[in-house]
Amino acid sequence: MHNILVTGGSRGIGLAIARRLAAAGYNVIAVARRESDELREAIRHIKDGSGGLQFRAFDLSEVDAIPAFVKGLRDQFGAIYGLVNNAGIGTEGLLATMHNTEIEALLRLNTLSPIILTKYIVRQMMADGAGRIINMSSIIATTGYNGLSVYGATKAAASGFTRSLAREVGKLGITVNAIAPGFVDTELTQGLGEEQRKRIAGRSALRRLPEPDDVARMVEYLLGEGGRNVTGTVFTIDAGNTA
Repeated sequence: MHNILVTGGSRGIGLAIARRLAAAGYNVIAVARRESDELREAIRHIKDGSGGLQFRAFDLSEVDAIPAFVKGLRDQFGAIYGLVNNAGIGTEGLLATMHNTEIEALLRLNTLSPIILTKYIVRQMMADGAGRIINMSSIIATTGYNGLSVYGATKAAASGFTRSLAREVGKLGITVNAIAPGFVDTELTQGLGEEQRKRIAGRSALRRLPEPDDVARMVEYLLGEGGRNVTGTVFTIDAGNTA
């Protein structure tokens, strides 16, 4: 049973990914600062014969603790086949008035942390001669959005990181891809308000917002046989918002 590490796995898109992969027979290790009620419920409802789902508490902004964390995972679970770098924060703010500490926190959690985590996991994958890495970008990386310049910078970094890393590790049998969701129907977009959500949906070719499970399905595809010759690519899931 392949081990898959999903960061930010306690809610939203991360939880949808963890649920779907566990149901598909993977052993999922969901990482977040704290366990949510929804994740606890999902763990309780894992059916016999499907994969596993467990929670590991870790604050990914503690970058210096990442090497020991990865070693602990390896010691406990063995080889990690898949890494889904989904954890991140979506702090809004106009650049001119954003606190430097907020900018730094965004860059640390959305860019530095997944890169360092990937470094220590990919070393193991290189030794194992197999692995799949999936990074979470966003359509904001290419479209831009008012008040999301720093966030957009971190998501553009995820796409650039994906393409070059795919070149580095491809010869060792490891694929690296990114997913760029649009405005997904999660608690993050609940804050937009009904009118704005309607306007975004109305601009989309399919006249709706994508759901977390749409992203989870793409992750499942990339981890499976279908994804074996797919690498260095960014998949957009936005119900045609950028079409």
